[in-house]
Amino acid sequence: MDKTSCDQLSNTVPREERYASLQKSLGYNFKNIRLLEDALTHKSYAHEMKLDSKFGNERLEFLGDAVLELIIRDILLARFPAFSEGKLSNMRAAIVNEDSLSTIARSLGVGPYILLSRGEQENKGQEKKSILSNVYEAILAAVYYDGGFAAVYELVQRHVATLIDEIAPKGFYRDYKSRLQEYCQKNFCALPRYVIVTEKGPDHIKTYESQVFINNKPYAKGSGHNKKAAEQEAAKNTLHELLKEANTP
Repeated sequence: MDKTSCDQLSNTVPREERYASLQKSLGYNFKNIRLLEDALTHKSYAHEMKLDSKFGNERLEFLGDAVLELIIRDILLARFPAFSEGKLSNMRAAIVNEDSLSTIARSLGVGPYILLSRGEQENKGQEKKSILSNVYEAILAAVYYDGGFAAVYELVQRHVATLIDEIAPKGFYRDYKSRLQEYCQKNFCALPRYVIVTEKGPDHIKTYESQVFINNKPYAKGSGHNKKAAEQEAAKNTLHELLKEANTP
């Protein structure tokens, strides 16, 4: 699809006006507003509109994930110089996960701006954690391209400040795979294994189902819109199952 067609992604309102409120919420004004629109373009929309593969947020999400990881690690190392690598990893996992990132995206009001296919709109895709978290990472990559590393670093620092304050005193983390691994090593002398047992739906809205195996014994399953999310859900469900068994007389 040519550039003129892609310019019709939402409506005839100039991009600067269309995304003014979102940019204010983000705390960043784009020099190249097209980068922001690309970050908001879900693959289902690009597929439905038959856009060129470069119009969509998957590549931006790929970069944004790496940029976010680097920034979070740097922030935590600087703020908690006495913490062990293990504790820092747990804190990082509490921030860089679908739940936390989707919460940040929701607080910034990102959802209504996401360009989705008709099917995803009907399924309330703008409220899905997986889509919100991926779009947030794509936006970070867009800021990186538009304003450089310092700009995206400052943005992330503001967005995660409250979250870091919340988890620091608790030592709390929501990385269920790490928690399950620790539990299995302590109680089974084994590591959990994850198997994708089903894949449903077209490529742009595929749902994966993962199942946990410990010493080749099957445990709980979990589903998600990517393999990582499905494994986290399976790990969470397995942990709940194991802890319930352990606490049952």
